[in-house]
Amino acid sequence: MAETKKVSFDSIMRDLQARKFAPVYYLHGDESYYIDQISDYIAENALAPEERDFNQTILFGSDVSASQVVDAARRYPMMAERQVVIVKEAQNIKQTDALQKYFEKPMKSTILVMCHKNGKIDGRKREYLKIIQQTCVLFESMKLKDNKLPEFVIDYLGKHQVGVDMKSAQMIADHIGSDLSRLTSELDKVMISLPKDNRMVTPEVVEEQIGVSKDFNGFELKDAIVNRNIYKAYQIIDYFDKNPKAGSIYSFLPLLFSYFQNLIIAFYAPNRNSPDSVAQWLGFRTSYPAMDYMTGMRNYTAMKVMNIIGKIREIDAKSKGLDNPNTPAGELMKELIFFILH
Repeated sequence: MAETKKVSFDSIMRDLQARKFAPVYYLHGDESYYIDQISDYIAENALAPEERDFNQTILFGSDVSASQVVDAARRYPMMAERQVVIVKEAQNIKQTDALQKYFEKPMKSTILVMCHKNGKIDGRKREYLKIIQQTCVLFESMKLKDNKLPEFVIDYLGKHQVGVDMKSAQMIADHIGSDLSRLTSELDKVMISLPKDNRMVTPEVVEEQIGVSKDFNGFELKDAIVNRNIYKAYQIIDYFDKNPKAGSIYSFLPLLFSYFQNLIIAFYAPNRNSPDSVAQWLGFRTSYPAMDYMTGMRNYTAMKVMNIIGKIREIDAKSKGLDNPNTPAGELMKELIFFILH
């Protein structure tokens, strides 16, 4: 048996939309959003509505054994071409021998979807994993890195024929974070609020619908730091200190760490004077996000960036109480910004 190639979310969705269904999908990983997207699409589209009552089964790993899952999968469809069996919380199935045997010879008339969330398949089950790799469509749903979130926002809105500028996408990503289910839910609310004759998300829309200040937010703070705008940076930090709900050390530390971590990588780009080269080196699809790193390399030395990364780690530890009995978060924010800009 040939080992299955690693598949992407987009490739799986293309096949599903073309009605090219596989006998078994094993979906695992830390990001539940993509797992839900695939399993929900199969549930809603693999069968006609009138076929679902008799041919679609939803099981929960905490309530069934591997043998019960296999029994359901081995049933023949009733008055339909296929049946669908979706196992949610598949990570809770303890004994997997029966499943392993089924994966080796699955029913062609069944689409079995295993939804294994909150982590990957146990690496100690080597034979089980090997069989899955060889016989199933295996998809690992990974958490998006913070610097990829604005691209996700742009893509998601674009698929719904809604435009968004980079600042607004960054504001949304910084405020909501990497929980994609929550992020898409907020984006859906924003889209509903847009008038039919103006399908564009702007900083003003984000401020009104999500509650992020268009002038005092993570995007503007990063921009001030990138450009070494000391006055603006302290304005924003002061605003955060007085309005903790608008932003805090816990929200902007990951943002700054991600930026400076990428900045040190940018210094090693084969051609760091070319935005396209830097963008490709950092894994961006367009050169636009690379402009901040071009500016950063002009305003900071590589040694300074390494020291900043160390300082961010120190402040992160202090914000969690390590070697810090009583310094408030606002003072820690100011200490970090002073270190970065001086």
